[in-house]
Amino acid sequence: MMTRYIYVALFLIIGAIGFSSCKKDEIEENKTLEVNRVFSPTGLTASVVNQTGIRLNWDKVNNAKTYIVEAYKTLDFSGTPIKAIKDITFEQVPYTLAGLEGDTEYAIRVKAVGEGIADSKWITSTIKTDAEQIFNAVKSTDIAAKTVILTWPAGEMATTIVLTPGNITHVVKASEVAAGSVTITGLVGETEYTAKLMNGNTTRGTVTFETAVDIGDAILITSLSEFNAALTQAVGGETFALAAGEYDFTGSTAAIAKSISIVAVKITDRPVLKNVTFNVQNGAALMLKNLIIDGSGGTLNHTVTYAAGNFGDLEIEGSIVRNYSAGVLGLTSSTVSTITSVRINNNIFNTFGTNGEFIDMRASFTNKLIFSNNTLYGHGARDFIRMDSSPNASYPASKIAISVTNNTIYGGLNSSRRLFYVRIPAANHEIAFTNNLVVNTEGLLANQAATNIVTMSGNNYIAAPSMISSSNNNVKVDAGGTTLDPGFESPATGTFTLSNATLKEKGIGDPRWR
Repeated sequence: MMTRYIYVALFLIIGAIGFSSCKKDEIEENKTLEVNRVFSPTGLTASVVNQTGIRLNWDKVNNAKTYIVEAYKTLDFSGTPIKAIKDITFEQVPYTLAGLEGDTEYAIRVKAVGEGIADSKWITSTIKTDAEQIFNAVKSTDIAAKTVILTWPAGEMATTIVLTPGNITHVVKASEVAAGSVTITGLVGETEYTAKLMNGNTTRGTVTFETAVDIGDAILITSLSEFNAALTQAVGGETFALAAGEYDFTGSTAAIAKSISIVAVKITDRPVLKNVTFNVQNGAALMLKNLIIDGSGGTLNHTVTYAAGNFGDLEIEGSIVRNYSAGVLGLTSSTVSTITSVRINNNIFNTFGTNGEFIDMRASFTNKLIFSNNTLYGHGARDFIRMDSSPNASYPASKIAISVTNNTIYGGLNSSRRLFYVRIPAANHEIAFTNNLVVNTEGLLANQAATNIVTMSGNNYIAAPSMISSSNNNVKVDAGGTTLDPGFESPATGTFTLSNATLKEKGIGDPRWR
C-alpha cells in the first residue's frame, strides 16, 4: 500500500513540473508574438465643439506611426467621405474636425497606420453637430411693428428663413446672401417671433425677437412737450401713443377739448403719467388705455373731471390708477350734465382719499356705467358710486344702466357710507351687482329708497357684515351673498391671488387673481 502512495505522489510532482514548463513556454511565445497588421485604436470618443466641430480622442497604439480619420454623412460609410485626413500623429490627439455643417449627424472612423505593416481595422463612432448660430443679435432699431431686419456674416450661404408663429418662409436671394442681410415683412405687432436661418434642411442660426406695438395711424409721443403740442393741435379722433417713460404734468392741465385716445406704445413698459388730471371739455370723449396714472398724493381730487355740458364716452382700460385725493371720476357741476357712457374695465385702483366719492356725479348722470374686472383697494371712507337726481334732468327712456361685475373691492367705506349712493328715481335706473368680492369694510350696500338694485347674485363678502344683514329696514342687503374666506396671498402688498377653490370655480372677483 505504501508503494502505491509513493507512485501517486511522484506522478503529481512530475505533472506539476510539466504544467509549469508549459506556462513558461507560452509566456515566452507571447513576448515574441508577431502580427501582420497594426493594432486598432481603442477608447474612441467624439464630442461637439463650437457647434460644428467634432473633437476626437483615442488611446495610443504602440506599433502605429500615424492615424487616418474619415467623416461621412452616410452612417453606413458608403460613398465618398466629406473629410479624410491622413498622417495624424498621436501628438495631435485630441484631433478636431472643423468646418462641418451644423445640425447634421456624422459617421466617424479612425484607423492606425504602421511602417512596413498593414493598417489596422477601423473603429467607428457617430455624432450629431449642434445647430449653428451665425445670426447676429437683432438691433432694437431694426425692429418695427410689422418688419424686422435680420443679419448674419456676409457671404455665408442660406436658402430660406423660417419664422414662427405664422409659418412665414422667406426665400433668401443671392444678393441677400452676399449682403448677409434681409428685411422680413408682414409681421404682427407686439408678437414674439423665432427666426431660423436655413441652408437646405440644415439650421445655420436661430434668433428670437419681439415686434413693436403697431400704433397704426397713432401719433407717437415721447415727451410731455410733444403731448401738449399734439393736444393743442387735435381735431378729434386722434390716438396718442405714449412711449415708455415719465410724464410729469405738475403745473399744467390736460384739457381734453377733442375726442382722443391716450394709449401706451407697449403694455409691458407702460408710460407713467404723474400729477395729472384730465379735464374733459363739452362734447369730447376720452379713452385711457394701458397707462400708469399717478396723482402723487397731492391736491388732485379726481383722475378725470368734467365741467357742465354733454360729453362723449369715457373708457378707462387696462391701467393702474393711484394716489388721488378723491376718486377716478368727478362730474360735480350743479348744472345737469350727461356722459354718453362710462366703461371702466380691467384696472387696478389704489390709494384714494376722502375729498370726494370714487365715482362722483351730482345733478348729472351717464346713460350707461360699466365697472368690471377691476381691483380697488386702499380707497377712502366715502361712497363708491354716487349719482344724484335733479328735477331738471331728462332721463333716458331706456333707463340708466349701472353694472358692477367681477371686481375685487378691499377696504374703504366707513359705517355710514355706501357702495351705491344713487338717488335718481328708481323708475329711471337699474343696477346689477354680480360676482364681486367685497372684503374688510364697515360700509353699506345701499340705504336710499330710490336705489334700484334689480340684479344681485354671486357676490361674496368677508369682514363686511353690513353688506349681508342689517337691523335697519332702510338698509339694502345681499342676503344671498356668501361669506367664504378668499385666502388672499398678500393684501398688504396689493396681491389678491385667491386660494379658495370655490371662489375660483364660481368666477368671483377680479379674474386676474384667479
